[in-house]
Amino acid sequence: MATADDSLVQPPNTYTLVLPPGWARIPLRYGTEGAVRRILDRSFAGLPRDEVFTYRRDLEAQLGEQIAKARADHGLDLYLPVELVHGIALPASFLVAEFRTDGADDVDPSELALFLASSEPGRRIVEIGGVSAVRTEITAPADPAQGAEFPSRRVEYQVPVPGDPVLWLAVAFSTVTAEDPEGEISSVLVELFDAVMTTLRWSTR
Repeated sequence: MATADDSLVQPPNTYTLVLPPGWARIPLRYGTEGAVRRILDRSFAGLPRDEVFTYRRDLEAQLGEQIAKARADHGLDLYLPVELVHGIALPASFLVAEFRTDGADDVDPSELALFLASSEPGRRIVEIGGVSAVRTEITAPADPAQGAEFPSRRVEYQVPVPGDPVLWLAVAFSTVTAEDPEGEISSVLVELFDAVMTTLRWSTR
C-alpha cells in the first residue's frame, strides 16, 4: 500500500486543459462514441431532425475520419471547435498524443528538451505544466497530392511527463487557411492555442 509520502512522487497519469468556449474534447481510447454524439446533438440542437439528417450524417463522417487519423497518430484526445464564431466554423484543431523516448531513460528530460530545441529551426524551450517543454512552429505549404488543398500553420509542444523519464506528451495544433497562413485569423488561433497550453496541469487518479 502506498503511503502519503509515496503518493507525492508517483508520476501523474492524466492531464487537464482549460478550453475556450465553444471547444470540445473527444477522448480517443474510451468514451469516443458518446463524445461524438454530444457534439452532434449540440451542433443541431433545436433543429428538426428530419431536415438536418444529411448534414448530421456528413458531420459524423467527417468526425469519424478525423478520429481515425488521430488514433493512427497514437492520439489520446482530439480537441475541436464545435460552435460557429460570427457564423464561421473555425478551421483549427489540436491533438494530444503520447510517445516514449526509449533508450533515453538515463537522460534528464530537461536536458533532452534543450537538445530537441536546438536541433531544428523554429524550436524553443518554454515552461509548460511546471516542466521544460519544446515548442515548434512551422508553416506547411499546400500539398494536394496528400489531400492538403491549402497551406497550414502548425504548432507542436513536446512535454515530458513529470516523474517518468521516458514518457512525453505531444500536443499538435493545426489551422488551415486559403489565405495567408501568417495572417490575422491564423495568428489569433495560434495565440489561443498557446494560451490553452499555459493551463496544462498534471494529476494522478
